[in-house]
Amino acid sequence: MAALRTLIVDDEPLARSGLRLMLRRHADVEVVGESGNGFEAVEAIQELRPDLVFLDVQMPGLDGFGVIEALGSAAMPAVVFVTAFDHYALQAFRVHAVDYLLKPVESRTFQEALAKARARLSGGMGEEVRRQLEALLGDYRAARSADGADAATPTPLRYLQRLSIKDNGRVFFLKMEQIDWFEAADNYVKVHAAGKVHFVRTTMSEMETRLDPAHFARIHRRTIVNLERVKVIHTLFKGDYMVVLNDSTELKLSRGYRDRILDDGV
Repeated sequence: MAALRTLIVDDEPLARSGLRLMLRRHADVEVVGESGNGFEAVEAIQELRPDLVFLDVQMPGLDGFGVIEALGSAAMPAVVFVTAFDHYALQAFRVHAVDYLLKPVESRTFQEALAKARARLSGGMGEEVRRQLEALLGDYRAARSADGADAATPTPLRYLQRLSIKDNGRVFFLKMEQIDWFEAADNYVKVHAAGKVHFVRTTMSEMETRLDPAHFARIHRRTIVNLERVKVIHTLFKGDYMVVLNDSTELKLSRGYRDRILDDGV
């Protein structure tokens, strides 16, 4: 029996390493490559033609759904999504019977996903997998097209319900309502919550697209706030404003973003 040619796609080196170690325990699996972003993944899938891809959903630039959209579902190998999303995204995966692993990946669920992928590939279920991916991609396209039409209504793949945080070799989750504000920091975003600061490797623009605008607003190119944490907004000189949070943190409200927060009556 030929080895199961597998590609790992995740922008986090630690996550790739964890999947690689679990895959190495299986003699019939060959890891043919790794990709650290969606653009690399598209090239690797076209060049290497793997049988199976472990595909991270949330990646800066081009996310997992963007990879499928770029290649087309007919050109995709079997896919196991790897995600830190909760509720809405997982519900969509279940509806379309698409395999997924929730971060941090557990050995038991990994074994189950790999066994299911083997069964599908050996059973000649490629056409069914393509139909499932196309249906999931249809939801993704609908969510994206509805971005300006009905931003108040969450779509299955749109908003984060919790955020995975890596700290000293462990992974824990923050519910979105626990977060006070986000701050840009080079290739990372600082997550401020309950007086503590955590780092997530993503961009502010990517983070903004994953946040529910009913609860979070960008007030500066470097700052996004939880609207529930806003205590008062002070008027400064020359039309500038200062946003004060419940913990007395003071954040500048840029003119380019003030209509968003002031029009909402915060």
